[in-house]
Amino acid sequence: MAADTLEDFLRANLPVAPVPDVPEIRLHKAAPDSGLNRLAEADPDFASPYWAYHWAGGLALARHLLDHPATVAGRTVLDLGAGGGLVAIAAARAGAARTIAAETDPYGAAILRLNAGLNQVAIELVEDDPTGGPPLPVDVVLVGDLFYAPDLAARVTAFLDRCLGAGQTVLVGDPWRADLPVARLRELARYQVCETGSRMQASGVFAFTR
Repeated sequence: MAADTLEDFLRANLPVAPVPDVPEIRLHKAAPDSGLNRLAEADPDFASPYWAYHWAGGLALARHLLDHPATVAGRTVLDLGAGGGLVAIAAARAGAARTIAAETDPYGAAILRLNAGLNQVAIELVEDDPTGGPPLPVDVVLVGDLFYAPDLAARVTAFLDRCLGAGQTVLVGDPWRADLPVARLRELARYQVCETGSRMQASGVFAFTR
């Protein structure tokens, strides 16, 4: 699907609503009648549409940034695996001087662009996976909900180690999923959030440490 046609589809079929627990931000979100199966039928490479929903780690991390803007204010920030852009938008709203969002899924990139415009923030989109290379030139790395599979968790942890080595601050939002490297984390805050399709649950915001 062409980029302009895709954005038209997403704009028409994913309604806009305030984000649960982060009502300062409004996002396009999939509804039962959004017809994402039509995208899947049209594209054999269509992957799980995580970008169309809110997840606990991102909700907690976004809430934390808005409640503690000094964490990112005036700094250059990377949102790793940004999905629909909730955390990146929160960082920009909290006063980040420059916000970069890394998102490899073309559908995620499309909805992120729409969400950034909807919230009137400037986000630089990197449609690539930086975890295989050196750290990007940023001050803060934000990671929401990326520890959901062993291979991904190992790759992200190795990348975050390189980020620490470059003197960057790394913050993680996660509801204690199975592959979270808890031994490397220092809990900063805990939030009760309403993840897509679930009841309220606890999610932590952590500093990633050596």
